[in-house]
Amino acid sequence: MADIRPFQGIHYNPTVIKNLAKVICPPYDIISPQMQQELYQRSDYNFVRIEWGKEQPQDKDSFNKYTRAATTMKTWLEQKILVADEKPSLYVDEHSFTYRGKTRRRRNLYCLVKLEDWSKGVVRPHEGTLAKAKSDRLTMLWTLQANTSPIMSLYEDASKAIARELDAQSHHKPGFSAANLNGESHRIWTLDDGKVINWIVANLASQPLYIADGHHRYESALAYQREKRSSALQGVMEAPYDYVMMTLVDIADPGLVILPAHRLVRGLTQAALDDLAARLNKFFMIIEYPLDKKNLNAQISGLLAGDDTRLILYGLKPDYLMVLSVREPQAVRPMFPAFHSKIYQQLDVSIVDHVILEELLGMTQEKAATGLDYNHDAAESIAKVMDGEFQLCIIVNPVKPEAIKAIADSGDRMPHKSTYFYPKVPAGLVSYRFA
Repeated sequence: MADIRPFQGIHYNPTVIKNLAKVICPPYDIISPQMQQELYQRSDYNFVRIEWGKEQPQDKDSFNKYTRAATTMKTWLEQKILVADEKPSLYVDEHSFTYRGKTRRRRNLYCLVKLEDWSKGVVRPHEGTLAKAKSDRLTMLWTLQANTSPIMSLYEDASKAIARELDAQSHHKPGFSAANLNGESHRIWTLDDGKVINWIVANLASQPLYIADGHHRYESALAYQREKRSSALQGVMEAPYDYVMMTLVDIADPGLVILPAHRLVRGLTQAALDDLAARLNKFFMIIEYPLDKKNLNAQISGLLAGDDTRLILYGLKPDYLMVLSVREPQAVRPMFPAFHSKIYQQLDVSIVDHVILEELLGMTQEKAATGLDYNHDAAESIAKVMDGEFQLCIIVNPVKPEAIKAIADSGDRMPHKSTYFYPKVPAGLVSYRFA
């Protein structure tokens, strides 16, 4: 189903850049202003100058962070800071990191995937998008004409045939690597053997791909393709912009970590807070537990464990966690938009967003813009409420990979900020330039 191809990747020249850890950066969507400044100071060649450059007071249409990114990439290619591989290749990235005190490894396979409209079901989304983020990446595509950070997608490898082939290819010395980057490291192998590439592509092509991280980048690439096609010469069958760079991950990869997106709420009136417990009791069974500050993470994990949907609310009583479970699914079903699937209605984040935030607290999109935030650490979320930064936090379970597949297969999408794949695939390891 998926048209997957090798490409001539652009990456840092290992003979010039000796410490790759100093020059790669996170993808644009998690770079804060403080992080951006730190990355600029880390190295004169840090990829943040391309991926998410600084804005300047004198910026205008002809001179801005996008045009500076394009100039930087062109200059670095001319100076051989960045180099393009001669042969079309696939790239295997062994991404090592620490999670909950244990070292994990996730294998990412860089490739090109032909852009297909969602309706074809070849590439399947699981989460909604925001217009502002898509506009930014679309401007980036028009100006830079390159994919600087890959879309992360999932595939199934039930027989582990692809895993065995990639294991065999990874026995050689990696082409380049990055180590000691906030406890993370990367080893990258370049696969340019045509027979190996064809075998891998053939084994991936018969199934759909599920976007894990990068919905905005994919939709921006689709928009760019449509706009380019509208002005292309008649008879042009295929162009480089018909493909987008992805990194593919086995849905059963033991290094695949999905963090929950806990909800943090502020801006509520005292009346709304006073009334919330009674309103919750109408739709949820509530059990209160004294807060165990010394073993909070273990306590939360234990309280959330189980086959039924459970949420933890903190903020109504300073020393207690409130564990919520839906009394009657039929009673809350009218609170979900009618077009959503049964799977969607059973998700923790869906129940939180539609039942608690929208229905019980009356949180509109306008209010959510300033009154809602997200955090991936339960203890940190509770601490933010204790410190008075937020009034409430709602702790949820992480979404499982099979739920992502089920939602995508049904044609539905999860609420915004439902998943956080950890760690993010960095920008600067490999790029795809299509002009």
